[in-house]
Amino acid sequence: MSRVGEVSGVSGVSEQPGILCLRFRRVGGGLPDGAGYTGLLALLGSFTPLVEAAPPDGALADARGALRYFGRDVAGLASVIRVRALALHGADCAIGAAENPMLARMAVRQAAPGTTFVVPTGGAAAFLADRPAAALDGVGAATARTLCGYGLDSVGRIAAAPLGTLQRITGVRTGRELWERAHGIDRTTVVPNAAARSLAAERTFPRDELDRERQRRALMSLTEELGARMRGEAQVCRSLAVSVRYADRTGYATLTRSRTLREPTAHSAELTALAYRIHDSFALQRARVRGIALRAEGLGEAGRAAHQLTFDPVDERARRIEAVADRLREKFGPRAVMPGRLAA
Repeated sequence: MSRVGEVSGVSGVSEQPGILCLRFRRVGGGLPDGAGYTGLLALLGSFTPLVEAAPPDGALADARGALRYFGRDVAGLASVIRVRALALHGADCAIGAAENPMLARMAVRQAAPGTTFVVPTGGAAAFLADRPAAALDGVGAATARTLCGYGLDSVGRIAAAPLGTLQRITGVRTGRELWERAHGIDRTTVVPNAAARSLAAERTFPRDELDRERQRRALMSLTEELGARMRGEAQVCRSLAVSVRYADRTGYATLTRSRTLREPTAHSAELTALAYRIHDSFALQRARVRGIALRAEGLGEAGRAAHQLTFDPVDERARRIEAVADRLREKFGPRAVMPGRLAA
């Protein structure tokens, strides 16, 4: 069954919004595995060559050519994709459709599994107007609180505010981006790519390690290593997977858990914070740990990644310091600059 957004319907295939954002779920719950996800991307590729992977469970597709080829409206094409995904891969999907990637990503949040939410071409203002400021792509909790403090608590009010006012509140660049997004403007496009690869690193202890602090230091060294590698290659990751190998009654066992970052990043501090949360979730306080591995998943180009708007001076200063440290490490070696916790 499809659900079309309450913003008014649009007739004529040529006028249909053609950007789809999809979120996949296995029947019965859970994310698709690696092979299943690759198969779902291939399924989308049979409709359009313009498919952008958004691991671990999503994708963007520019289906404007497919609408003309199949002679269907966007809800009809979405239904065909959903039926094939279910029949061939055992996966259900929620689909958002709009005229640009940002609106499609916001639309898919309104779609329950098995439904499609469509923002008609020209319907961005009606779709965005009553949504809270935090619902706008790139607006995090801190930015939303600041905007609400000025009475800009909805996307409609942000759109109605003068550009200069937004720039005085949030800064010149952030204010411009905020104004454009509130008006439904998104200059990005769907960039065809394969399922993003991953980077991994591992630390093995010389003996079974009981000290939780030493385990966390190993995790920090891994996030520093992978963060520097990604920044050096102008990449960001979407999620992290932590694997812990520990001693049990039968020898050694391995636990692995992954979580998605709040936004794609290569910032070591954010990687470390998430890695610590995953490590804490294992609840292995007394485990004898022999090794820890970290894998950065869903790699993509840093220049094309959506980022949360921020004007936090502490965060900006940390990122500038990180960039300087990267240049020093490149010139003098990987141990030229490191966190004090690792140098101790």
